[in-house]
Amino acid sequence: MLARSPKTFLLQAGARAKSAALLAHGARAMSSVGVDIYNPTDEHRALRQMVRKFAEEEVDPQALEYNREEKFNIDLYRKLGDLGLLGLTVPTKYGGSEMDCSAVCSVHEELAAADPAFCLSYLAHSLLFVNNLTRNGSEEQKQKWLPDSCSGKIIGGMGMSEPNHGTDVLGLQTSATKDGDEWVLKGSKMWITNGCIDDETLGDIFLVYARTGPRAISLFLVEKGMPGFSLGQRIKDKCGMRASATAELVFDDVRLPAENLVGEEGGAVVCMMRNLEVERIALGAMSCGIARRSFEVMNQYAKDRVAFGQPLTQFGQIQRYIGESYAQYMAGRAYTYDVAQRIDLDESGHRLETDGVKLFTTAMGKAVADNAIQVLGGAGYIGDYQVERLWRDAKLLEIGGGTLESHQKNMVRELSQISKIE
Repeated sequence: MLARSPKTFLLQAGARAKSAALLAHGARAMSSVGVDIYNPTDEHRALRQMVRKFAEEEVDPQALEYNREEKFNIDLYRKLGDLGLLGLTVPTKYGGSEMDCSAVCSVHEELAAADPAFCLSYLAHSLLFVNNLTRNGSEEQKQKWLPDSCSGKIIGGMGMSEPNHGTDVLGLQTSATKDGDEWVLKGSKMWITNGCIDDETLGDIFLVYARTGPRAISLFLVEKGMPGFSLGQRIKDKCGMRASATAELVFDDVRLPAENLVGEEGGAVVCMMRNLEVERIALGAMSCGIARRSFEVMNQYAKDRVAFGQPLTQFGQIQRYIGESYAQYMAGRAYTYDVAQRIDLDESGHRLETDGVKLFTTAMGKAVADNAIQVLGGAGYIGDYQVERLWRDAKLLEIGGGTLESHQKNMVRELSQISKIE
């Protein structure tokens, strides 16, 4: 039986917070000259306030410890289910909150400002598994898997990359061969977020892309406990995102029932490209969260730190870091949310802009974190001020979900078809 709808929870929170939100936001609230693209409705504003409060009170305090110990905070993850965030884009009839891409960006920005690694695990579950299944699964598959996915009872992920195939996803070698009423899955997947929750325990459920013909790729549900499905290795000692569990998944003739095929046989490329669009804009929002937190730390430090008898804010070199970082963050944030409000999660067709958002914001997020370290000097190079962790975490976003080079290639291919920008 489903618990009360998370969307109802958010609507009630919005009603309680409406008056306070309007006062608190003042000039940033809706005005006669336009809308607040970051919080286009009262519901979006209430959502952001709720997630920011949760991030500040519960996510941020644990971030340094869990990153140092390379542990995934599974208990904190389950609290996201209580808040209605794990099924953010899922219809309410399956236990979701049924919200849009702007809401996706708000949640990812706020969580990443506190702990990008924790946010990455959230993204892998809520978008790469849950949103993907919501858009592409059958009614039976959605009824079976979405309620527990939305509540946090189970944790999911998605298997696309392989040991020898990253950006070249269409060259993947993991195969699924039909055998009577079953499929036999063989191969491995690499760099899988939520592939495990600790050194020995697999995640619960995965959407896995596999080759089903010379030019055909299909999508399958693979469950923990299926014979032949195992954890190859937990990948540790990463540069960043250390509190997000990353793993190799191994499929040794895993027999899948026919009902575990998601969508049409050979039709997974469409599923893949549609979901990549929302993944990339969410990664852009994460980069905005990293940039905002880095800016806030450097700005406050520069005001407090006195050198040569005056605050750091009085030095031109420091002013440049702070001013440029703020402008870059605001530009990236505006680009992200402008594109987000035009995305229909049930449709594709925003590849150019989502590639553009991720190309710009991921480099921007890392650059602002780098500026923060420079402003803090030696203090920025240690963990106490968080910015060195944010800087390390930011680097992955230039690689995962599509490399910078792949975005440039994709964008130029589409831009070559137009002569003017309207």
